[in-house]
Amino acid sequence: MSANIIISFDGSDNDHDALALGRILAEGGSTVSLAYVRHAQESDASREQNEQNAAEAILERGAKWLNQPNVDKHVVVNRSTGEGLRDLAVEQDADLVVFGSDWHTTPGHVQPGTSALRLMDGGPVAIAIAAANLRDRADARLEHVALPGGEVDPAARETAEAFTSRAGTPLALPTQQNVDLLVVGSRPGADEGRVSLSAAAEYLVETTTASVLVLPRGVTYGAERKSSASRKTAKA
Repeated sequence: MSANIIISFDGSDNDHDALALGRILAEGGSTVSLAYVRHAQESDASREQNEQNAAEAILERGAKWLNQPNVDKHVVVNRSTGEGLRDLAVEQDADLVVFGSDWHTTPGHVQPGTSALRLMDGGPVAIAIAAANLRDRADARLEHVALPGGEVDPAARETAEAFTSRAGTPLALPTQQNVDLLVVGSRPGADEGRVSLSAAAEYLVETTTASVLVLPRGVTYGAERKSSASRKTAKA
């Protein structure tokens, strides 16, 4: 399940959860990079350089936490973190953008922040959201993977079954205790290659105690990726 993964990292505690989930998802040969979004470019050259240096220092700390000092690092300038990461994902032909949960999330629960929600509304790339305080679980693995009940996008089922095959465990129920990852597919009728969740799936994402992987319609995580040209078309 090789993939191209971008981890959103701003140095906060919950973004260390994103680092932890990204590291776990990258096991098996995936490529990882870190991204930080600045929201404005300074008109003064000296202040601009200081802001750029500060952003790069944040990403250096993330790379050190991952124990991957040479990991690719991207500083993006965009008024919207979500839009900046979306553009970067298209540019880098990424499969996945990983977020931490919102800052006030109860430990062990998931709550998408504003930037993750923006990408979950018609975005062209998969999104993963780490359960709060995942960073403190040194032994965390993807052993128990679940799918929502009801009609499931075949691509989401294929993705979940690939994870369980690698772990040597059966598919879990979303209500089961100790689920490590909930794989959520986009709703029937969503545009191919776009993320769009049903109301039931949105509720499940906000109430689960597992980290979450949300997929665009018809896209199997870790499968052969679209070409860069196709991704850029999907950006529109």
